[in-house]
Amino acid sequence: MKDITDLVLIIDSSVPIVVLETHNEPRALELLTQVAMKKQLGFCCWSITEGLQRVGFGDGLDLPADLESPADALKQIKQNRTPSLFALCDFHPFLKGNPEHVRLLKDIAQSYSRLKHTLVLISHELEIPPELQSYCAKFSLSLPNGAQLMAIVREEVASWSKENANARIKTDHVTLKKLIKNLQGLSRHDARRLVRGAIRDGGAITEDDLPEINKAKFELIDMDGVLSFEYDTEKFSAVGGLLNLKEWVKQREAIFLNSENTSDKPKGVMLLGIQGGGKSLAAKSIAGLWGVPLLRLDMAALYNKFIGETEKNLSKSLAQASLMSPCVLWIDEIEKGLATSDNDDSTSRRVLGTLLTWMAERKSNVFIVATSNDVSKLPPELLRKGRMDEIFFVDLPDPFVREEIFSIHLSKRNFKSENFNLPILAKNSEGFSGAEIEQAVVAALYITSAQREPLTTEHIEQQLQATYPLSVVMSEKIDDLRSWAQDRTVSAG
Repeated sequence: MKDITDLVLIIDSSVPIVVLETHNEPRALELLTQVAMKKQLGFCCWSITEGLQRVGFGDGLDLPADLESPADALKQIKQNRTPSLFALCDFHPFLKGNPEHVRLLKDIAQSYSRLKHTLVLISHELEIPPELQSYCAKFSLSLPNGAQLMAIVREEVASWSKENANARIKTDHVTLKKLIKNLQGLSRHDARRLVRGAIRDGGAITEDDLPEINKAKFELIDMDGVLSFEYDTEKFSAVGGLLNLKEWVKQREAIFLNSENTSDKPKGVMLLGIQGGGKSLAAKSIAGLWGVPLLRLDMAALYNKFIGETEKNLSKSLAQASLMSPCVLWIDEIEKGLATSDNDDSTSRRVLGTLLTWMAERKSNVFIVATSNDVSKLPPELLRKGRMDEIFFVDLPDPFVREEIFSIHLSKRNFKSENFNLPILAKNSEGFSGAEIEQAVVAALYITSAQREPLTTEHIEQQLQATYPLSVVMSEKIDDLRSWAQDRTVSAG
């Protein structure tokens, strides 16, 4: 009912052209039919395949048979004297480079006081020429809320049960609640399709279905590689150390996932630290702990050589993240996208402005995890309090954490950690990052596999001794980073 009320309000405001961007054309036409009936207007629909046709009613709308041409259809609309509603489906290609079509639309719009025609342009994406923008109003179809999504789930459950001798669906309240959250941002049609697929795949809705549903949801609103869906999230047990960060995130889990609390939601964190220290793994673990989708914004793919396209890519990516909410938006190595340069036509400054505006004004439940290796390149506007909830510094692991990391990577490869001398390995890996420790284990496995020997502590020690860690190779930069972070950040460990 809200969509009908809003669209009637726009029509009553004497707007000659309504711009409706949607992939759900059938629902848009159904809505327009209801509005036409409510307003007692004639209603016609045009498409390049069907031409201009009357939709079921509309006295006085006697249309010629041959009106497939956009120009012919617009000329007929311009000649018609019965106030009517006209839906033009997939008209976007005919707005570009065709002055006749644009002029005809403008003629109809300027004659609104006499004709009382309302044109509704329906397409997945519409770029309105400047000369028509003052005559247009944008309208968006509302998306189903939590109660409506639950009703869809119940309908699909009842349908499946009826087809399967009244069998019961296997699920639980917690999983259903997560399912409803993850379906938000989808149309009724798409939500129903995903729910139906989950139910019919085994007659159950389980935690294992949620990642597949999130991935399918993301693909429905894909962004051509600028924003990617990270299918493999992690558990915090897979992250060695970072105890302060883990506790901080766990304290905010209930508030972030509480749909009733719309204010004071956690905004995000900046993870600053040394390469290979576990920042990326921590981003994956936050999404895994909260059970929400993880989206990764590729700052390199964001940039485009054409002026204005980079900011447009970012705006679309942020809009997509909002549609996927609740979710975690991981911006990896954020300094690479926001570092200013004299040769980028101020693009990086405009990108920063777009990002900061969205961070300040967003209503969607999107938690940002930004990671950075070089704080000197980060703009101060991004680091001030209020943009992010906290800035954590991820330092190299201490001996106890290094033992934990060795244990994690050995267990991941089906080795019992008690069969290895972890204190000795921790001692010999002083200055190693988590990534470098993992690589030492992997390299040792390559050697033992080639020699057909069982993996031992000594094999891993040999790889540690043969490696120069980043803390040695780039000791000056790491010392500068630690010095900067000492009084400005919170330790993640």
